[in-house]
Amino acid sequence: MTLHLHLAEATASPPQPLTPAQVATLATVPELVTITPTVGGRWRLAGRQRVGTVRLGHNDGAIELYIQPKLPVRRLLGLLGDYDDIWQHRQITAATDDLIAPALATVFARAAERVLRGGVLHGYVYREDALAVVRGRIRTSAQLSRRMGLPTAIEVAYDDYLADIPENQILLGAIELAQTLPGVANTTIALLRHLAGWLVGVVPARPVALLPPWRPTRLNERYVPALQLAELILSGASLQQEGSQAMQIDGFILNMAQIFERFLTRQLATGLLPYSLRCAAQQGHRLDQQRRVLFQPDILIYRDGRPTAVVDAKYRTLDSAPPTGHLFQLISYCTALGLTEGHLVYASGMPSAEPYRIKNSDIRVHVHVLDLSQGPTDLAIAVATLVDRLTARSEGPETATSFSQAPDEIAP
Repeated sequence: MTLHLHLAEATASPPQPLTPAQVATLATVPELVTITPTVGGRWRLAGRQRVGTVRLGHNDGAIELYIQPKLPVRRLLGLLGDYDDIWQHRQITAATDDLIAPALATVFARAAERVLRGGVLHGYVYREDALAVVRGRIRTSAQLSRRMGLPTAIEVAYDDYLADIPENQILLGAIELAQTLPGVANTTIALLRHLAGWLVGVVPARPVALLPPWRPTRLNERYVPALQLAELILSGASLQQEGSQAMQIDGFILNMAQIFERFLTRQLATGLLPYSLRCAAQQGHRLDQQRRVLFQPDILIYRDGRPTAVVDAKYRTLDSAPPTGHLFQLISYCTALGLTEGHLVYASGMPSAEPYRIKNSDIRVHVHVLDLSQGPTDLAIAVATLVDRLTARSEGPETATSFSQAPDEIAP
């Protein structure tokens, strides 16, 4: 019998009984949940900074795990991308949409329906084949080496105009996967099956495997919102374990730390444009002179091709002073990059009273809080205020900034 476990993101549950098989199942996903033994043979479970739904184990160890985000699902969906026409509240109404996986499946299905109603996108695909008639150009070397010059079959190369292109492969892969996610409404599954029937002859992309490359163009412009959701669904169907390759899972999981970092990157990239500044995310640099140690700061701010500041996104609640490790990390970034301004941005809490002026250096670490629990309008104002702080010249004493009207804990 399958055990249904409901946990909250980054929150411990009351102790509960588990069989040895169920404990063994949960031990295989330390990225999702921690298990701690308590008195009486019970176990305390705590979700990590990941949310979603996943099926684990088999037979006596079968578990269906639900990890709820601390943010409302509608608010979380708003952080995933700039799809104002998709994340409208009227599109998310089912009771099952209290869970992130069913909600995302519903929104994706409706986005894909709008895309495919405009017609299935076709494109030219390069083919090499052996045909009885000439098509395209004859591959002379292959014809002589394989057919001895005989006209029984002609080796040709040509561009075929068909639907089996990367855009449709990604879309179909997400359509098939979304149907299998736990908790998805029957109406959504029916719609997804209907949409799959429009993509006949397309080979679907699969989770874990490298997705086929595509780039936004004038021709596929209408596909872009649905494709971004499709890539999110496919990437959420795998876990990246420490020091190993991605592992396919039966479900959908979002890494909240990554969601916060990507949201912050997008917002800063847009907000800094009027200041002639640009952002670079996860850009690789070398820490030591021998160039042996690689580090990747979350966000680098550039002016005229030169970095001016580094930003580190922390999906945590700041209760008092930043952890020493966070300060050390940002100081090492600034030192290696020759910068004097570093910024820590937390997802909730209260910032420190003033920047940290590092002894025996010109480095200053500024601490900010961007409260994700705010409504869309307040959050947009908060982001604009953060951009102003990042671009302001340091003149006289500065204070740390909190962009929150009602702080709400995001992660301990």
